Amino acid sequence: MSNAYLGWFTTDKTFPFFIQYGGHDEDTDLHRHVDFSELVIVLSGNAKHIVNNEESFIKKGNTFVINGTTEHGYREPHDFKICNIMYRPEMLEAIGPDLRTSNGFQALFVLQPLYSDRRAQSDKLSLPIAGVEHAAALVSTMVNEYESKQQGRQTMLIARFMELVVYLCRHYETQSREAPDSLSHLANAVSYMEDHYLEALSLEQIAVRSGVSVRHLNRMFKAYYQTTPVAYLQSLRLERSRMLLKHSDLPVTQISYECGFNDSNYFTRQFTKAYGMSPKVYRQQQ
Repeated sequence: MSNAYLGWFTTDKTFPFFIQYGGHDEDTDLHRHVDFSELVIVLSGNAKHIVNNEESFIKKGNTFVINGTTEHGYREPHDFKICNIMYRPEMLEAIGPDLRTSNGFQALFVLQPLYSDRRAQSDKLSLPIAGVEHAAALVSTMVNEYESKQQGRQTMLIARFMELVVYLCRHYETQSREAPDSLSHLANAVSYMEDHYLEALSLEQIAVRSGVSVRHLNRMFKAYYQTTPVAYLQSLRLERSRMLLKHSDLPVTQISYECGFNDSNYFTRQFTKAYGMSPKVYRQQQ
């Protein structure tokens, strides 16, 4: 286990803040942020997140804060891209009482970082596709501002950071309100799907494993992810196919079967629809 310092990323002592995109192709060692906290938004792909020796599966949309006393690292990343926002906790002193007392702020920026080794993965924020796109747009603006070094950069970055914090807290509130009693059932469903997505799965099987009806299963996914269980399952399979296209020499037809698609033509159509290019073209570009 190693220690990380904010000074490794920025030498600007007047503005203890750093933002970057992180692309992890290999495992990262366990480390601790000695003098800063880190807000992480998973923009694409998936990995195993090790937090104080406990392991959980994280994927696109997962958003969490790691504070200075928590050990963490990533294992088995697949097309894993994140945004890292490193900041001193005192930056959040600009948050007003209207947000500071909200459930979203307390959960994401106070309680979760403090008890991250004991809180279930289901307690973490999971942004739907539209939410990821909105957050990614805010992040892109912040990255451009950070790199521009224009006059007023610090003020603009603080304003954008506060905007992002408010957005995430509001989304947590919405997520909790729309399905307050469904977190454990949803966690069971997602866990089962992520463990068995390469197999032939029916909605009835997933519902039984989750302890809910098929109808309620659909409602949970709509509330939390703004999609259906079938679409979510397909996204897992397509993400796996991208990894195989990028890192193996297997024929496209074989990849389609290994990723749970019984028809290679259907696989090609769905891949093209999701990523804007055929599997063959994607492989050529990689």
